[in-house]
Amino acid sequence: MSKTALIVIDMINTYDHKDADQLIRSAEQVVPVLTDLLGRARGRGVPVIYVNDNFGEWRSHHGELLERALATPHAHLVEPVKPDADSLFVLKARHSIFFETPLHYLLQQQGVDRLVLAGQVTEQCVLYSALDAHIRHFDVVVPQDAVAYIHEDLAQAALRMMERNMGARVCGSQELWV
Repeated sequence: MSKTALIVIDMINTYDHKDADQLIRSAEQVVPVLTDLLGRARGRGVPVIYVNDNFGEWRSHHGELLERALATPHAHLVEPVKPDADSLFVLKARHSIFFETPLHYLLQQQGVDRLVLAGQVTEQCVLYSALDAHIRHFDVVVPQDAVAYIHEDLAQAALRMMERNMGARVCGSQELWV
């Protein structure tokens, strides 16, 4: 029997970076979908793991990143999807959720073999994370309405690559935990 975890990628964000304006437009569409997905996952006891960029803040921990993101003009994109008391949190420094993080070990300890990848950015961190999950023999699911993008055309290509080259299941979020 497979055990699934919902991985929330880079949603604790100040949106104070290059391409933020384009990302914000997409994130505004994704946040309500992700909020619903989080509620359904939590309601079914699915582990929720946030894996978030540290934005070069090597002295920060997840609480500080969350406080900083909630103190910005874009807090409305963070507040609805913020971690709850049961959520796990892993900091990353590069695009992939696995690159030099303890995530693989954590997933093994939890007995997880299927990952639902949600968050941002589809054509960057989600794509690279899906590849790294695939080569580690995890089943990958990407709800296409729960991932934000900067460039829509690249995001669509990334979703096709994940599906075709990595065997990921690309679906709508309503197909999960209904």
